[in-house]
Amino acid sequence: MSASIYDIPVRKISGEEASLAEFKGKVLLVVNVASKCGLTPQYEGLENLYERFRGQGLAITGFPANDFKSQEPGTDEEIQTFCTSNYGVKFPMYSKITVVGAEKHPLYATLIAAQPKAVSVAEVPFAQKLRGYGIEPNQEPEILWNFEKFLVSRSGEVVQRFAPDTAPDAPELVAAIQAELAKA
Repeated sequence: MSASIYDIPVRKISGEEASLAEFKGKVLLVVNVASKCGLTPQYEGLENLYERFRGQGLAITGFPANDFKSQEPGTDEEIQTFCTSNYGVKFPMYSKITVVGAEKHPLYATLIAAQPKAVSVAEVPFAQKLRGYGIEPNQEPEILWNFEKFLVSRSGEVVQRFAPDTAPDAPELVAAIQAELAKA
């Protein structure tokens, strides 16, 4: 990995400059999110996951992105209000970024370089589902859609990547998180 995810500047949804360095020593789940997507109800599952495991050292970070069918059109303030009022989101949220293409945020360039292929736990791969909706999916290693999940170890290593339709309570995702949490 060329850059540590901890060294890449990000902006909190409140506008403050930040980095993911505040999560050193924690297991991190980085998710690109959107408010007007068929997968948006995953916010509830992500919050449940956060509440269930944060005492053991899990942090979840949400990065809104408007890259897929304009499903995150709001301002940071509108996104924050939506997430807290509709899903009770308490996990850290960040300013809207681009996660695909030439303008992709350096954080996502680093995550993708570390894990170029997403694990799919569904019977029908998500790319195939997108084609069923008449949407030509991005080619690997690009992010496929909203709610793709990157699992980062306590030491900052990007250890796994899960397809967008991997539910936050999917046994495979929960097991991967628990395995990372169990490591000292």
